[in-house]
Amino acid sequence: MNAKIQQWKARIKQAAGTLTGNKKLEREGRADRATGEVKQRLTQAKRKIDEVIDKGADAVKGTMGSGKDSTPPK
Repeated sequence: MNAKIQQWKARIKQAAGTLTGNKKLEREGRADRATGEVKQRLTQAKRKIDEVIDKGADAVKGTMGSGKDSTPPK
């Protein structure tokens, strides 16, 4: 499930718990919301890591494709 959708469902669950006085439902909603936030942050971190890896791969391809020897002279 999409992390944003999970967070919205959790907000509704938490609000329902608050409105009905159901502390268990409210806690579950709060916990589900935190889980959704963690998932969202992990997804963002993964995207950033993928970007760094792609930039590194492009840099290596550029070095190799330029005809330059990437090893230092001895």
